[in-house]
Amino acid sequence: MEEIKMEETANKDAGNKNGNSNHKRTGLAVLAAVIIIGAVSIYFYLGYKSTHITTDDAFIDGDIHTIASKVPGTVMSVHVKSNQYVAKGDVLVELDPSDYRTRLDEASSAFHSEKSRIQEIDLRIEGAKKQLNEAVARADARKAFLELQQATFEQALKDRDRAAVLVKKEAMSRERYEKTETAYKVAEAQVKAASEDLKNMLAAVESHKVGVKQAEAAKATQTAVVGQRAASMATAGLNFGYVKILSPASGYVTKKSVELGNQVQPGQPLMAVVPLDGIYLMANFKETQLEKVRAGQKVEIKVDSYPGKKFKGSIESIMAGTGASFSLFPPENATGNFVKVVQRIPVKILFDKDTDKEHVLRLGMSVEPTVLIEK
Repeated sequence: MEEIKMEETANKDAGNKNGNSNHKRTGLAVLAAVIIIGAVSIYFYLGYKSTHITTDDAFIDGDIHTIASKVPGTVMSVHVKSNQYVAKGDVLVELDPSDYRTRLDEASSAFHSEKSRIQEIDLRIEGAKKQLNEAVARADARKAFLELQQATFEQALKDRDRAAVLVKKEAMSRERYEKTETAYKVAEAQVKAASEDLKNMLAAVESHKVGVKQAEAAKATQTAVVGQRAASMATAGLNFGYVKILSPASGYVTKKSVELGNQVQPGQPLMAVVPLDGIYLMANFKETQLEKVRAGQKVEIKVDSYPGKKFKGSIESIMAGTGASFSLFPPENATGNFVKVVQRIPVKILFDKDTDKEHVLRLGMSVEPTVLIEK
């Protein structure tokens, strides 16, 4: 009996040893498989991370057109509602145009009144020039007449001198000599009279020249006045046109704060128009992620609001500095204790055309872009 028990105990010990050995082999095999799978997973993960640069610090951005009046006034009508789509050039708000129409009429009347005076001055200039031409013609006639009188005087002088010689020689009667003397004096008086007449006519010519210059100067002054009135009329016309506030772009109305009857001032925000066709993505990548990132690379975009949908895009540009560099108080690492912090650099990503046909994306949405790096 004792031999049988000893034999059973020996067989049980041998079985236990064989079982432990099998368990060890299985454990080692499982451990090896786990290590291999882990190594392969890490290899593929590192490969994926090297070609897929991603960040969750990103949001959708876009242009926001703030709508404001250029002139003060009372809101007469509001043509849009919040979140309504509007096309470029649509009328959003109208102000009461009464005051601006009156100012435009006044400016137009003043302009035409001042412009009519230019026609009057043109007539004055034309009349002054006509009088000047007539005075010049009369002066020329007086000059010719003076030359004629001077020639007559010179001939009378010669006749007198010749008669004086003949009288001394008693070859001419005293009566004829006195006649030549009288003719000489008459010719001399006529020269003096013609010369004085010519002088008066030349003075008249100068006077008419001054009149022409004064009329032309008055026209220049009046032309400047007309220009001022034209500018005032143009300004009044612009202000009259500004009573209709138009949409600067196609998009959706947001932040509407204007109602019928409100008094508005220039520059006061009334609403905003957001064109969803031009939205883009601002992604803040860590500086350590940008080694291989370049403009033009493709981007896959996940939006938190639409977890089952992927959008496509491409990098448009990389900002010329970190976000901290353009903050109100940029860091000054030369003072105090320095702690190195990994900086983030904004990257602008454009959505591909037709990737958001239904315009489901909105400004401010959180997104997760992944830049695809080609090896």
